Amino acid sequence: MTASAAPGRRIWLCADDYGISPGVSRAIRELVARARINATSVMVAAPTFQRSEAISFAALNAGRKRVAVGLHITLTAPFRPLSKNFAPRRDGAFLPSGATLLAAALGRFKLKTLIDEIDAQVKAFVDAFGHPPDFLDGHRHVHLFPHIRDAVLSVAQSAAPMAWVRQCGRSPTASKSWSDGKGLVLDALSGQFRKRAAARGIDTNPAFAGTYTYRTGADFAALFPRFLDNLPDGGLVMCHPGFVDAELRRLDPLTHLREQEYAFFAGDEFPRVLAQQGVALA
Repeated sequence: MTASAAPGRRIWLCADDYGISPGVSRAIRELVARARINATSVMVAAPTFQRSEAISFAALNAGRKRVAVGLHITLTAPFRPLSKNFAPRRDGAFLPSGATLLAAALGRFKLKTLIDEIDAQVKAFVDAFGHPPDFLDGHRHVHLFPHIRDAVLSVAQSAAPMAWVRQCGRSPTASKSWSDGKGLVLDALSGQFRKRAAARGIDTNPAFAGTYTYRTGADFAALFPRFLDNLPDGGLVMCHPGFVDAELRRLDPLTHLREQEYAFFAGDEFPRVLAQQGVALA
């Protein structure tokens, strides 16, 4: 089967964290221009994100739409709220990821406070791109957390009624291992998220893949074909391609693996893997 043959499945390949740093944004734009990814989610709360990043990206969608552009809702440190009264916070920033999950589970966030912050991020997205996001998801999957998910779905319904939201549950037929603790947690959180989205009439992706342990020595090229196993038509694979720069090192521990992901998607092996599995980008 060649890369031009009719695929059996069309999927979303979503590059997270557009806007987190100039190097990450540049890498994502390069992959979009080469038709190697077809979705990206934008961190409007990142310190260096500017409207110029949106303008550079919008040019890629001129004439025909190459890529879906979503909002990467950001509610964890070291990033800072866009709304004035967000709480709880620590030293002016959001809480760390673990503390955010605990606070959400214990009901320490007020729904209005969450709605105001998420709405502020949607408005910042619209100001930059000139249109609402095509979809919504969350940095470190915060959009799935208890209570936070209700605020996300409420804002999606009111401020981006045509958007879909990303759920992170794997296909029921996907192989599941106890060694993939993150995947199991996301499966559990996504069950409730899907039910609540469906009750509001909000679309979600049918399945999700792309989690792996971000550790030195991880072989992304070897891992990627497994993400496609049992992924249904319309399924979504999360990825984090990018070029490492000082701003990325300052904000996020995921650094060199981003360059490994970029190299795989930019190389010749990636389209061969898609063709072998009968998959194309949606």
